[in-house]
Amino acid sequence: MFDLLRKELSLAAHPSMYVFICLGALVLIPAYPYGVVFFFAMLGIFQSMMYARETRDIYFTALLPLRKRDVVKAKLLLAAFAELTQLLFSLPFALLRTLYLPEGNPVGIEANVAYYGFGLIIFGVFNIVFFTRFFRTAYRAGTSFLMALVPSTICIFAMEAVVHFPSMGWLDGITGEDLYRQLPVLVLGIIFYAGTWFLSYRAAAKEFEKVDL
Repeated sequence: MFDLLRKELSLAAHPSMYVFICLGALVLIPAYPYGVVFFFAMLGIFQSMMYARETRDIYFTALLPLRKRDVVKAKLLLAAFAELTQLLFSLPFALLRTLYLPEGNPVGIEANVAYYGFGLIIFGVFNIVFFTRFFRTAYRAGTSFLMALVPSTICIFAMEAVVHFPSMGWLDGITGEDLYRQLPVLVLGIIFYAGTWFLSYRAAAKEFEKVDL
């Protein structure tokens, strides 16, 4: 597994992916829709899949002494690296925002515990749609990205909008009591992300087995 990820990071990841990971720092910007941060991570994954197509990386990987499903696993490991690293990278900036900009985010959700739970759910939705469709051909990255972007964007808008309802204001809080109430959202996000990662792998691997390279 680690060898597959190392190969992806060394040879297959598009340089822009690392730039988009660093955009997790955008949670420090006041009055900014933080859901956009997740879009950048998804865009980096898409560009890496486009890069893999143009460099025939998938064909090259399939020629290695690996199972075809390992080709799928390598790409999903790369996606998990990009998504989770971006979330981890954003954490210190979210803490700095709490310390120096405590007045809240008037645009949408704060970078709090619920935000990270929702982020994992959004990434899970993106992965299962994008990779299942992409590996039907291992070629049509653009169409697959657009199809995955629709439900992911709906989830982002829902996350940003729900905190404006008075009864759901606790999802936007940054105090101890509100953060404690948000923990189930984070736990749900972790479970959902892990579950959809494995479902994405199984479904995409099944589709890729049918592809004649």
